[in-house]
Amino acid sequence: MPKFILAYHGKPDIQSKEDGAAHMVAWKAWSQGLGDAVVDPGMPVGMSKTITSTGVEENGGSNPLSGITIIQAETMDDAIAMAAGCPHLSGTGTIEIAQAIEMDM
Repeated sequence: MPKFILAYHGKPDIQSKEDGAAHMVAWKAWSQGLGDAVVDPGMPVGMSKTITSTGVEENGGSNPLSGITIIQAETMDDAIAMAAGCPHLSGTGTIEIAQAIEMDM
């Protein structure tokens, strides 16, 4: 079954410690609701840097990565439907999705 990488950008709408706790409850419920489709629940990441042929940008670019998850689904549309319920989509949170390409290395 194809694997899809969910790359999280921006941040969810979290204004307080209580909001953060509620977000984690919602995140766990969403992730667990996907069942075996979750290959790797992933992780949040710290501030990124962007490496180019001319150097390094300290700010992670115009839309820095904030975390990843790897899921499996029959089609891109199925993967999009799974990602659509993610609580990261509150606030300025967005999800970039791409199919992983299997290659012999």
